[in-house]
Amino acid sequence: MNIEVLPKAKLDLIDGAKFYSEQSRELGKYFLNTILSDIKSLHIYYGIHIKVRNYHRLLSKRFPYAIYYKYDKDRIYIYAILDCRSNPMNINKRLS
Repeated sequence: MNIEVLPKAKLDLIDGAKFYSEQSRELGKYFLNTILSDIKSLHIYYGIHIKVRNYHRLLSKRFPYAIYYKYDKDRIYIYAILDCRSNPMNINKRLS
């Protein structure tokens, strides 16, 4: 199964990495590695996560981020990578 990170989700990933890099350069790298590892885990665990607004939601293991995805028989699509500390109204708006 292939995984495709859609453009808006890539921007989410860049924003998150930028935020953590401002705290510490190594923390920004660690954030990226962690989120990418979480995404790779979908090869095995896709479809088992709770559904939120018609997306499956994978919670990151190390950071307060959620990965929202959908899948079909050939591919997993990553639609958003959002900070769980964000205003819930903003998250809902993004997922609409």
